[in-house]
Amino acid sequence: MRGRAQSYRRFSWGRSAPVHGYPGLAQSGWRVRLTPQTRDCGYPEWGSTRKLAPLAPLVLKQGFFLGGLPSTITHHMRALPTAASTAVAAIFLLAGCATISGRRATTVDLDAILAGPRPAADRACDRYRHPVQTLLFFGLRPTTHVMQVWPQSGYYTRIIAPLVRRHGLFYAALIAPDDSPFLSKRAAAYRTLLASQPDLYDRVRVVTFPANGGNAVAPGSVNMVLAFSALHKWLAEGIAREALTTINRALVPGGVFGVVDNRADPAAPVDRRARNGYVNQSYAIRLIESYGFRLVATSEVNANPRDTRHYPAGVWTLPPDYRLGALHHRRYRKIGEADRFTLKFVKAGNP
Repeated sequence: MRGRAQSYRRFSWGRSAPVHGYPGLAQSGWRVRLTPQTRDCGYPEWGSTRKLAPLAPLVLKQGFFLGGLPSTITHHMRALPTAASTAVAAIFLLAGCATISGRRATTVDLDAILAGPRPAADRACDRYRHPVQTLLFFGLRPTTHVMQVWPQSGYYTRIIAPLVRRHGLFYAALIAPDDSPFLSKRAAAYRTLLASQPDLYDRVRVVTFPANGGNAVAPGSVNMVLAFSALHKWLAEGIAREALTTINRALVPGGVFGVVDNRADPAAPVDRRARNGYVNQSYAIRLIESYGFRLVATSEVNANPRDTRHYPAGVWTLPPDYRLGALHHRRYRKIGEADRFTLKFVKAGNP
C-alpha cells in the first residue's frame, strides 16, 4: 500500500464537504459531514499496522458510514447506484475500524506500550495487575472514549493514554480537591506526570470527579469507565452512592463499567465500609447493580490465592504500600499484591 497516503482526504470535525474523490456518490450531489458518532470508530487505517495511511471517517447525511477510500476503489464505484456505492463504502470503513480496533491489534499496541519506557515501580506491579489481559477483558480499544476514576497513581494512565491518544479519548477524573495536603500533593504529581511527556499525554482531559454525585463529564460522553482499587475507598468514605451515580450518568447506554478491587474473604461478615481495604464481591455486585448497571462478565485474571486477607494493617500491609515497613517485608513480598476481583458491568438504566 506504499504511496497510497496521497489518495486520502481529511476533513475537520463539524465541517461539511462535497464528496470529492468519491465518484459513485458525487453524482448524486450528496454532501458528507463528520459527527460525534464517528469518533467511536476513530480514524480507520488502511494497510499493515506498521505502515498505515490515515483514512478520514465520514458520515453521510442519510446515516451511512463512509471511509476515506482509495481512489482506485472509488473509481470502480462510478457506475454503481448511489445506495450500492454507499453500502460498499460502509464495508470498507468497517474494515478500517477493525484494523485498528481489533483485539489482536490492541494486544500488539498494549504490549508495545508495556515494553516502552516506564517506571521500574510500574513494571514491578505488572505481574500482579496483568494490565493487558485486564484491559482486553473490559474491551478497551484504541477508539474507546474512556474515563478512569481516581487515576492519581498514574499506573494505568501510562498505559491507556498512549493507546487511545490518536483515535479515542481519555478522561482522567481526579479526586475533588479538599484541604488534604496528601491529596493536593498527589494531584500535583499527576499533573506533573502529564506535562512530562506531551507526546503521550497531551490529549488527556483532566476533570474533577465530584463527591456529591454531580457530573464529571457531560452525560453520555464516554463508552467506558474504569475504577481500579477505588470502590473500597468510596465505601470507606461513604460516597459509593454518589460515585456510582456520577459514573452511570457519564456512560452511554450499554457503556462498560470495569471494576477491579481487593476481594474480601467470602466467609467473613460483610463490612460495608471496607475498613481493611477488602470488599465482599457479592456485596459489590449487588451494590453496583442497584445503580443502573448489569453484571455481564467476571474474570479471575487478578486473583491471588496467596493472599490470606488477615494482616495488622489491612490490605496496605502488602505491596506496593508495605505499611509495616521492614517488618516481615520478605514475607509480604512473597504474597504479592492483594487478591482482586475483576468485574465487567454495562449500563442498563438510570440509577
